[in-house]
Amino acid sequence: MNMKRWIAIIVAAVLIFISVGVNSLSYIFTRDFNKLFDELAEGSSGYGEMIIEQGSLKDRIAVLKVDGIIQDTGSSLFAADGYNHKQFMSQLNDILNDKTVKGVVLSVNSPGGGVVESSDIYDAIKEIQEKREVPIYVAMGGMAASGGYYISAPAEKIFVHPETITGSIGVIMESVNYAKLAEKYGIDFNTIKTGPYKDIMSGSREMTEEEHEMLQEIINDSYERFVSIVAEGRDMSVADVKKVADGRILNGRQAIESHLADEVGKVADAIDALKADYNLQDASVFEYSTMAGFGSLFGVEIGNLFGRSLETEMIGKLLSDYDAPRMMYLYGEK
Repeated sequence: MNMKRWIAIIVAAVLIFISVGVNSLSYIFTRDFNKLFDELAEGSSGYGEMIIEQGSLKDRIAVLKVDGIIQDTGSSLFAADGYNHKQFMSQLNDILNDKTVKGVVLSVNSPGGGVVESSDIYDAIKEIQEKREVPIYVAMGGMAASGGYYISAPAEKIFVHPETITGSIGVIMESVNYAKLAEKYGIDFNTIKTGPYKDIMSGSREMTEEEHEMLQEIINDSYERFVSIVAEGRDMSVADVKKVADGRILNGRQAIESHLADEVGKVADAIDALKADYNLQDASVFEYSTMAGFGSLFGVEIGNLFGRSLETEMIGKLLSDYDAPRMMYLYGEK
């Protein structure tokens, strides 16, 4: 490496260091420290309630948001903004235990995600409906496909935008096979395993027909569960669900015609309908908002300190993605 390149790298590193330092100091010294300590006193949930419509405090409607890929990425330092599975499950638990919440509007803008995470949300929603008899309305955004539809299916009413992309009912599992590429460049793999299927879906070799059949059976089980959940939630027969449960996507009009959705509308329309349908005209409406405490300074809001860029988004994706193939209720990832 020549001297000019070394100088360029050093200068870039110094500029980055200065930028980070300035942004960090600015962020710290512009904080409202009284508010910060109040947030810390409230606990470490990472979110609070924000009133969006004034009304009765005994009858309240909660607005929940699922925005992004539904997966549990943990607490990676570089995790991108968006869906936080642990936090969302905590919010559902809050609603389950809060007797003042008489209705829920779930705003969904997601291509889906993990099978397990989607099932977590579905189970929590069903528990709220059955134990508390709290009605749940869904307002779909630009996309509520695959797992995004899975978590919407049990709702009493589903609103869509005409341009909403939904449907994509099905399960997918993918891996990359680089065996031929490795062979071309003379790369060998030494694998020591305890059984013939221990490296199933390994990228270093071709999958056998027997292995394909084994995985297909697993996928089919998850698919049948998906279909049964839609059939139950939408009061449809399994046969009718399967007419559109072949992975196809639908727009808002098609979703209504296929009985996968009820009306055209947005979040505000869902709130108004919920109030009218369940005599909650005087209810206050609130949504959860992320709180910024000490934890956010070093983790949750790391993007606010360093500034989002293509590079940090890519790093976040690399750190948050799973290395092993997994079943997904997901549309449009690959």
